[in-house]
Amino acid sequence: MPPRSYSASKKRRELLGKCSYLSDDSSPLFCHRCGTVLEPGVTGHYVVRIESFADPTPPPIPAQAVDDVTNEIRDVVDEMRDMSERELMDQVYRRMTIHLCGSCYRSWIEDPTGSSM
Repeated sequence: MPPRSYSASKKRRELLGKCSYLSDDSSPLFCHRCGTVLEPGVTGHYVVRIESFADPTPPPIPAQAVDDVTNEIRDVVDEMRDMSERELMDQVYRRMTIHLCGSCYRSWIEDPTGSSM
């Protein structure tokens, strides 16, 4: 997802004032790419769920390398001591939901990795 610019944030605030469908306890939906206000049941937007996880397959470890692996595991554990629980989990598993307007969805679904940019 590209970083949000100041102008996109300003646009969101301006559009928020125009969201007549909102009740006091609901939050507005915005397209995660362009910032367009999305009105449930009206704008025909898309809900995209993304789930990613680390490859669970362990690397092959030759019998003669067991001592090296033990030392490497100690080093990794030492590095992890300075990381938050969230940082550690994000390296293993991540699930997120984004909302896209029709135009952004059509662009995204054809090139989800943004490789043609």
